Amino acid sequence: MSNLFSVFNTSASALTAQSVRLNTVASNMANANTVASSPEAAYKSKQVLFQTMLDQEDPDGVAMPVRVSGILDSDAKPFPSYEPNHPQANQDGYVFHAAVNVVEEMANMMSASRSYEANVEVMTTTRELLQRTLQIGKG
Repeated sequence: MSNLFSVFNTSASALTAQSVRLNTVASNMANANTVASSPEAAYKSKQVLFQTMLDQEDPDGVAMPVRVSGILDSDAKPFPSYEPNHPQANQDGYVFHAAVNVVEEMANMMSASRSYEANVEVMTTTRELLQRTLQIGKG
């Protein structure tokens, strides 16, 4: 029975991790069209790094909660564009666009959303199983 309860901890940690991933994707997409006057100042897309952890409180050591171990900046280079009339153009007339691949971010968002939904479904099914187990005990 304790293994059934550990499912909640594992799924809850995965929900939290996928929520961070969704927020990171939203930030990347919101900044996809931003420009800067230098490559160093241009927005760098972020990627979430996950880590699984052996649950020390689980007597069998089976549960594997997920945690966000970091958010990394992409090493993709911003691309320059010659726009001498742009207010953020440098002295050579260039602005630097964020290297954010919107199609890749959309796929990442869909994946995170599906993972989130799957973990909600796991929690719902586990709750129903526990309720049925309690009903058997009453009968």
